[in-house]
Formats: sequence, structure tokens, C-alpha cells
Amino acid sequence: MMTSFGPGTRRHPRSRGRTWSGWGSPQAFSTGGGPDRATLAVIGVVCAVAGFFVLGILLGPAAVVCGWLAMGRTWAGTRPLPAVIAVALGAIDTVVALVALV
Repeated sequence: MMTSFGPGTRRHPRSRGRTWSGWGSPQAFSTGGGPDRATLAVIGVVCAVAGFFVLGILLGPAAVVCGWLAMGRTWAGTRPLPAVIAVALGAIDTVVALVALV
């Protein structure tokens, strides 16, 4: 016999539940769920810095995307500093990697 967290948990496995409430929603980022923006900014900075040493052609665009998502997918308004750093370093990293390939 299987144990569950209450009635109805097996009927709608992707619905908003008790834990990770935003992940089940298709609008996870717009409703506030999904990865934390500060975490995405830090991941972007780490990817950008690591991209200067290895795999810059892959880690640079990943840093730009993580930084842009951390900024809330917009260029207007207030932006957290780590997100801006991730976008800037990721762009520089991508350009340097492309120049090195040529």
C-alpha cells in the first residue's frame, strides 16, 4: 500500500501542491514560482567567469540567458547587479570565444 500526502495528490500530479507550488503551473515564472532570480543571477555569473577559461562558446550564452531571466525578462526598471554582471560578462565571453574561433 502506498502512502500519500492527502486525498487528491494522485489525481493531479502537476497541479499546485504543498511543495514547489510554482513548478506545476505553466506560468511558473510569471506567477513567482520557478527558480529564484538571485540564484539565476549567481549561476549566470559563475557560467560567465568559467566561460573565460573553458567552453566560452557555450557558457557565455548560458550566462546571458541566466542573467536575462534573473532580470525578470525585461530591460526596463531596476535590475539586480549580479544579473547585469552575468549578462555583460556572458556577452563579452561569447564575443571573445567567437573571435578565438575565427
